[in-house]
Amino acid sequence: MELTYCAEQEWLAADAELNTAYATARKAMQGIDAELEASQRGAADYLRDGQRAWVTFRDATCTAEGYAMHGGSAEPMVIYGCRARLTEQRVVDLQAMADGY
Repeated sequence: MELTYCAEQEWLAADAELNTAYATARKAMQGIDAELEASQRGAADYLRDGQRAWVTFRDATCTAEGYAMHGGSAEPMVIYGCRARLTEQRVVDLQAMADGY
């Protein structure tokens, strides 16, 4: 149970970083959009849509990974660990996007 708690806390910390990185990337995409003609804008909208799709991907992927321990007490720990790992990777991607690669 303690390992599951620790895995959950790791995921929650990664999720907080994700929210910050997403806000920074969104601001950068809005800046790009502001420099474009109205008919060419869309960076912020595509980022939003991509983030929504990524959350769906992450959750489904981690649920699938959890099946290695399906029905056992370790299943939530595996899922939280997966969410933390994938979220930390996404933070790096969003930071790169905000920095203009």
